[in-house]
Amino acid sequence: MKVGQKTRVGAIGGGQLAWMMALEAQALGIELIVQTPKSSDPAVSRASDVIFGAIADAGATEQLAQRCEAITFENEFIDLDALFPLEKSGVCFRPSLSALQPLLDKYDQRSFLRELGLPVPWFQNLDWHQIPENLRFPLVLKTRRQGYDGQGTLILKDWDQFHQATKTFADIPVLLEEFVPFERELAVMAARFSSGEVVVYPVVETKQRNQVCHWVLVPAQVEEKVRQKVEEIAHTLLNELDVIGIFGIEFFLTTDRQVLVNEIAPRTHNSGHFSLDACQTSQFAQHLRSVADLPVGDPSLKSAGAVMVNLLGYEDSESDYVEKREVLAQIPGSHVHWYGKPEVRPGRKLGHVTVCTDSTEREALVAIAEKIESIWYPG
Repeated sequence: MKVGQKTRVGAIGGGQLAWMMALEAQALGIELIVQTPKSSDPAVSRASDVIFGAIADAGATEQLAQRCEAITFENEFIDLDALFPLEKSGVCFRPSLSALQPLLDKYDQRSFLRELGLPVPWFQNLDWHQIPENLRFPLVLKTRRQGYDGQGTLILKDWDQFHQATKTFADIPVLLEEFVPFERELAVMAARFSSGEVVVYPVVETKQRNQVCHWVLVPAQVEEKVRQKVEEIAHTLLNELDVIGIFGIEFFLTTDRQVLVNEIAPRTHNSGHFSLDACQTSQFAQHLRSVADLPVGDPSLKSAGAVMVNLLGYEDSESDYVEKREVLAQIPGSHVHWYGKPEVRPGRKLGHVTVCTDSTEREALVAIAEKIESIWYPG
């Protein structure tokens, strides 16, 4: 494919990730066609075309394939087995289904990483009918499929909480992990192209509350050896999977400076939203470039530092919070992104704010994040 030539790319999923991808697709001369369930989904307003259907509806994906040259993914809620016949018939999925296969189930993902020799927390599959007697608390319980934004994740401090979890998760496949007393959490976006070239974005620090990302500090203030370890893991993972596309990788940094892989998102990711305003090439543009075989984009920062803060719902309403968004837009260097979701509920991602700054000092970046949250959240 020649540089600048238009192509048609399909995306399974029409949420805010596809919404931002559609924005970058227009700039690249790419027509983005999305498969999504509802006309109110964010990407519908920006996509070149829409196939309405459930994310796991392989029949809808077959229709999508007839309108585009390659298909990518906004989320992991797909029916992989139902898509394999399409891939065998010549449908181009990027990343490939074989690259996704070891990642969609969290237990399989952990096992795959361990087989590659990559550092992960202790974990084991949990059989509800054969509960181990020698568990050491605290532990983290995770559903093996379709957990996101803290859903399907519990921190268990003792046997009482464990037995309570059996009532909620009985007969649901889950795994147990050790609770890592980390110093901080890190993340990185990395993209791989069909040429085999891998590009890695700046390593960032994330702030999680109740397993939900609240803000991202760019770049992470860590030692060079930590940054190199993160980048080494990203290269190993993407090359071993023979990926085409961008991945988000989350890490724990322990007090003794170990870097442990927490989770992998085989797509654009919340921890890379800052790149839309703070990098020469955003994660969304980079992903499309790799999927469409366009030249590699420059992932470097345009400013010394940046802060990204998620605007999460804190009430049930149908407000668009125009006044608060106007105040946020007045912060020097700020860029406010509003996803246009009609329904507000606690914890729902409604938008995000990125502030580009000349400072890289962690204290200064944290102060910016706290200022944004003081404007957004009541009280």
